[in-house]
Parts: sequence; structure tokens; C-alpha cells
Amino acid sequence: MAKKSSNQPRNVAQKLIESHLLSGKMVEGDEIGLKIDQTLTQDATGTLVMLELEAMGLDQVKTELSAQYVDHNLLQTDNRNPDDHLFLRSACEKFGVWFSPPGSGVSHPVHMERFGKPGKTIIGSDSHTCAAGSLGMLAMGAGGLAVAMAMTGEPFYLKMPKIMGVKLTGRLPDWVSAKDVILEMLRRHGVKGGSGRIIEYYGPGLKALSAMDRHVIANMGQEMGHTATVFPADDAVRDFLEQQQRGGDFQTLEADRGASYDEYDEIDLGKLEPLIALPSSPGKVVPVREVAGESIYQAYIGSSANPGLRDFAVPAMMVKGRQTHDRVSFDINPTSRQILENLTELGHLRDLLGAGARLHQTGCNGCIGMGQAPATDQISLRTVPRNFPGRSGTAEDKVCLCSPETATASALTGVITDPRDLDMDYPVFDASRTFYVADRNIRPPAQHPELTMVEKGPNISSLPQFEGLPDSLELPVLLKTGDDVSTDEILPAGADVLPYRSNIPAISEFTFTRIDPSYPERARKYRDSGSMIVGGDNYGQGSSREHAALTPRYLGVRVVLAKSYARIHWENLCNFGILPLNFTGKKDYEDIEQGDELALEGLHEALDSGKEITARNSRTGERYKLDHNLSTRQVRMILKGGLLNVMRESLAS
Repeated sequence: MAKKSSNQPRNVAQKLIESHLLSGKMVEGDEIGLKIDQTLTQDATGTLVMLELEAMGLDQVKTELSAQYVDHNLLQTDNRNPDDHLFLRSACEKFGVWFSPPGSGVSHPVHMERFGKPGKTIIGSDSHTCAAGSLGMLAMGAGGLAVAMAMTGEPFYLKMPKIMGVKLTGRLPDWVSAKDVILEMLRRHGVKGGSGRIIEYYGPGLKALSAMDRHVIANMGQEMGHTATVFPADDAVRDFLEQQQRGGDFQTLEADRGASYDEYDEIDLGKLEPLIALPSSPGKVVPVREVAGESIYQAYIGSSANPGLRDFAVPAMMVKGRQTHDRVSFDINPTSRQILENLTELGHLRDLLGAGARLHQTGCNGCIGMGQAPATDQISLRTVPRNFPGRSGTAEDKVCLCSPETATASALTGVITDPRDLDMDYPVFDASRTFYVADRNIRPPAQHPELTMVEKGPNISSLPQFEGLPDSLELPVLLKTGDDVSTDEILPAGADVLPYRSNIPAISEFTFTRIDPSYPERARKYRDSGSMIVGGDNYGQGSSREHAALTPRYLGVRVVLAKSYARIHWENLCNFGILPLNFTGKKDYEDIEQGDELALEGLHEALDSGKEITARNSRTGERYKLDHNLSTRQVRMILKGGLLNVMRESLAS
């Protein structure tokens, strides 16, 4: 059962954790197990989740609510994506999951509209599930297998994070919006600044931020490598839920008077200015005026990072009666059916189209490289959350991250433009004019799931089974990477790759090809004998896609040795039986070269006892002392060959 609250003043994050704590103690760094109320899956990752549930023999999900969205793989250039859409629909009927079909919108804003509730926990097989923290939820991205486990009623395990309190004061000036708040956080703290932390916002500045403004900030907390972002459930959340005709789901959840935080920061909203993240990192943030005047090709409005009605309405009011520059592709990606209908009813869609906008279907689309790729060597301004190299679908792309105001101002002028320099008044968005739209296409769980037959197209293959970890290994270093390697670089997204998400042998052919196109061919030679990867700091940042752990394991990777890891990818490596080890010597990373062979012995005893692991480099004779941060549960999992093997063994007994 969840633990009762103590008398000590608690912040919001502590209240959420304490009320869902099933195992462990709220001590920084200790492993804790949490009860999960809701889960979210999307089609790029959900197919594997459903296959994992099938492999476990699940009857019905055990959560309060689980929802599956089709928002990533919408292009139907052949049978693969539509076949998988039917598979997901039928699997949802079988397992008792809500199903949001193609066209209903991006998972995060739709979940916020339909299902998000203050005081609840949610994990999702999409790293931006953290956006639900805007409603006073403890919302975290996770690997698909961890989500599948939560759907069976198992706890979600993680290391107890620090809690960083960010006090907001003042009020955003004209032409500055919520995107500039999170870009300011990235400017200060970088892409690793949230690692091992929950970021909780508080203070008088919250009063001027709507629930959807908070969604923007919570969504891109993931780009700081955080565990979660938390906002209180206050009047802004009540207003949002009442607009969605779900006022009964509201409950107040705020920090106690006298509550404290492990770390502090403070932002005076009134002192912020328009900011922009330059290619190719969300952390490369500068004021817009520093790069103003550079010619652009594309201005892109939408995505889960700026999904609210105001994020489209303000650009519509900016371009009303005007024409965007003739060399600029002005791309509009509505994020939910409700928002698209609101834009139509309020006349904003007409104004956007009249100004030259290109309207795309509701979904992730260009954000994950599924269309809308920019031209060669041309700047693309986007309101999306990420600009990792090549993510847009164009090699050596020049994607910049900015607010809707900055993107629209630049679309009008044809060059990067600080919106404050436009000769117009700042448009005032009246949120009270928003109206509710019931998307009747979103299907509730089936009343008779026992009658459902799961539909499997020819592109769906069974999950591979992996053997346990040997006691000794001699592994070639097939790849050595630098710092901040993202899951997009380990296993890319995009129109060429994602249709194979349910076919592990096929999708494995894209593993590490953004870094080294020869990797899959070289790795196949070591599928049986094994290989290893050496990485730098923040290895595996970005998306939660478990394919970035699963396909390297399929190609024979048994060990990853890195300076440090992004949380979700580290968990995914463990879940699929790959041993994640850390350097302890400062110069050891530099000493190892790609092509070296490292020998590791006595792994079982070292892992069981918590002793250091030693690796010997056959080329130099050097020995490296390595450690790990694995819990007893994770050690057992890796020794068995992964979490699925543990579950199969448990079910069999």
C-alpha cells in the first residue's frame, strides 16, 4: 500500500511520491518503487509494448487507465503503418486500453485534454510524457518494457531524485512566451542540468501561466535530462479541466507552507526575452537578436512542445491580412482534433491559410522526421522540442528551436526576426473563447475483450529471446562515441526507419548508422560472440525508444561502457540485459580506441557483491576499474538476460 504522509512540510513532488510509494525510502539515490495510475503509449513504441504484454500472457491491464495513441507513424506509403494501426486497435480491445486513432492528435495534449488528473502518476513509452506534470501529476517517460510492467500492475522503479525548486516571479512581457521560459532553463543548465532531478516550479509568477503554458515548460524539461517536471494543481489547472468539461477531476495539490527543496533557482519572467536554440542541440541557446537577419527556409508551428490553442491562435493573429515571405515554407501542425476544430470555428485557420500556411494532419509529423524535412543547408525554425543532428530527415540540417512568436515573425520577414521588432501590437489571446470538442473517434476499452482477435500484419515479428550474461567476456569495441549521443543517433526515427518498429531484425539494420553507416554490417559478425560500445557523458539522451537498446542487443552488444548515462536509456539497457558500466578513472576513456578488445572476468560475483569490475585492454595491457549503479533487482535482471526473461520465469513458476 502507498505510504501515509508525514507531518513534515512537503513540496508537490514529495507529496506525489509519498502517496504512491510502494517500496524503498525517499532518500536521494535509493531505488524506489511507485504505484502507477495511468500509462501512455504511442505507435512508434506501443507496438513493442503490446507484443510484450502478449508475451507475458496478460489478460487485462491493471492500471486505472491506459491509453494508446497513433500519432508518430501516420504516413501510409505502403501497408506497414496501416497494418500496425489495426494491430494496435485490436490489441487495445484485448487488453482493455483506450485507443486514439490516426487523426485524433499528438498523445501528450490529447491525454491532457481527456485523461490527465491532478495527484496521479503516469509513465509513458514516450519521453515527453513528462508534459502531464503541468496538471499536478508525477509524469515520467520510460522504456516500453517498464510501461508494459506497469500495465500488469507492477511498480515502476527509479532512483530517488533530487528536487530542484524553481521560483517564478513577475509576468512575461509582450512577445515572450512559455517556450522562452524553458529555453532560459536550458541556457542556464544545459542538456544534463536536470539529470537525477525533479524540477518543481512554484512562486507568484505561476498565476500568469495557463495549464497549456505549463505543458510547454514541462514537456521540454526532458531536454534537460530530468526525471520529471512538476507544477502545482491550482486555479489554472481547475480552469483547464472545466474547459474540458472535466471539472470533477480537479483536486488542489500545492506545496505546504515551509516546504523546501534540495536545490534552488529563480526566474524573473519579466526580464526574459525571445530566445532560440541553435543547431544542433536544445542546450545551445542564445537571444534571438544575436542571430537576427539570417535567411530561413522553414517556419514550423506545432508539436507536443507547443501544442496549445494559443500557440496557433497568436501566429494566426500575427499573419492576418499579411503574407508570409515567398521563400519560407510556413508549416502548421495542429496537435489535436479539438484544437483544429477550435481554429476553424474561431476563424484562425482561415487567416493562417490566407497567409500562405501549409496545413498538415494532426500528429507528430516533422518533429520526428516523418515528412516536412527542410531543404539542404537551409535554416528551419521550429517550435518542436528537439533539434538533434539529422532528426528532421535532412542530413546536416540546421534546425533551430524557438517560440511560435519568433517562428511566425521570421516567416513574415524571411529572416530570423525578434518578434519585438515587428511593426505590430502583440496579439491578445482570449482563452475563454476556447470550446470543448468531444472526439468520438477515441475508443474506450472493449466491453467484451475475450471476443477480440489480435490482427497482425506481415511486418510484425516475434520478440527475440536473449540469453543471460556470461561470467566472463572478451568483447571488441565496435564503436566509440563522444558526449551527448542521443537515441536518435543510436536508432534513428523518420519515415525510412519507424515503419519497421515491430520488426526487430529489419529495424536493427539502422543501428548507429547516423554515426557509422558500416556499424550494422560489422556488428552482425559478432552477434553470437558479443561486442561492446564505449560512450562519453550523457549517453542515450533524448527519446525513450527502447529500440535504441533492443537493436544493439539484437546485434550482439553485451556491455556499454560510458562516462555517464541519460536515465531512460540506462534503464532500457538494463531491461534488455545489456550491462551498463561506468568509468572511474579520468583518463580511461581517452585510452580506449575503437577496435580494442576488452576482457571482463568474474562478472557474476562482482555484480552480486557490489565489487568493482576490472577490464583489461588486450592492445595496451591496461586495466580499468569500472563501477555500476545497479540495484539488486537490476543485477538479477541482467544476469537473467533481461526483464522479459525474469517475467517469463516468474509466470512459469
